This record gives sequence, C-alpha cells and structure tokens, in this order.
Amino acid sequence: MNPELVVIILGMSAVSFVPRFAPLFFLSGKSLPAWFREWLDLIPVAILSALLLPALVVSGEPARVDWFNLKSLVAIPTLAFALKTRSLGGTIILGMALYWGAGVFLG
Repeated sequence: MNPELVVIILGMSAVSFVPRFAPLFFLSGKSLPAWFREWLDLIPVAILSALLLPALVVSGEPARVDWFNLKSLVAIPTLAFALKTRSLGGTIILGMALYWGAGVFLG
C-alpha cells in the first residue's frame, strides 16, 4: 500500500474523529444552559434546510434560481401535510406520489 495513501486516510480519520470526540470529552458530566440546548435543537432543521433548498429551487445548466419548478411546487403541499400530520412515512409517500403525478400530468 502506498504510504501517502495511509497518511491521507489517517489524517482524514483524525479530522473526522476529533470534532465528534472533543464535545463528548469536554462536556460529559456537565449540564448545558437551557438556551444552548434549545439552540442545539435547531441544528438538524438548519442542515436539512441547507440541503433541500438548493435541490428545490436551483435548476438548469448553467444553474439558475427557479422558484416555480416542478420540485418546488410539489414541496409546498408536502410541507403542509408534514406540518399538519407530523407523519414521516405519510409525508414521504405523499411527496413521492405528488412528484410522480406532477411528472405524469404536468411534466
């Protein structure tokens, strides 16, 4: 095996491990303030939004913002359903069905 490759793999492992281990090591046994715990609860929503929004509103080559494309139009009723029912499975099934139907009838 190439020594450079081993160094790269070990470096990537360290860069991935340290940010995960450091909070566990330094914060274990300590209680966090309530405002900080509330702030931490928002991180998954922020990450999901950052991943989904470009996929919904950016299209074409070269890339351009298109607010009213097929994906974003299907996302609106799917989001409304998700907020009303809080059902992950139902939201996925409805979103897939709406996307399929929009592709067939509007596509």
